[in-house]
Amino acid sequence: QVQLVESGGGLVQAGGSLSVSCAASGRTFSSYAMGWFRQAPGKEREFVAGITRDGNTHYEDSEKGRFFISRDNAKKTVYLQMNDLKPEDTAVYYCNAEYIRAYWGQGTQVTVSS
Repeated sequence: QVQLVESGGGLVQAGGSLSVSCAASGRTFSSYAMGWFRQAPGKEREFVAGITRDGNTHYEDSEKGRFFISRDNAKKTVYLQMNDLKPEDTAVYYCNAEYIRAYWGQGTQVTVSS
């Protein structure tokens, strides 16, 4: 069983930066593929960024160059640094772990004001 707890969401002005974190349980965190997804009101959950257990990263096109995902296996934590935020980035951001099956955190709200 893997438990994920997100933190770091909040309110930021357009053009600003914010970092969200996801702390994971489990003894094999280094084996998890980790990712961030988001869901805006009235929209489906969408992929934002992912990082493999080897540290390879991939991003949704609209986030390339603005968002950066990283992981610290010793802390069992994955991070999402978000820069140059836009109002359309407003959403609940969910942490995802893939290890045999998919696991999800409870989400953290990110609100970008114009």
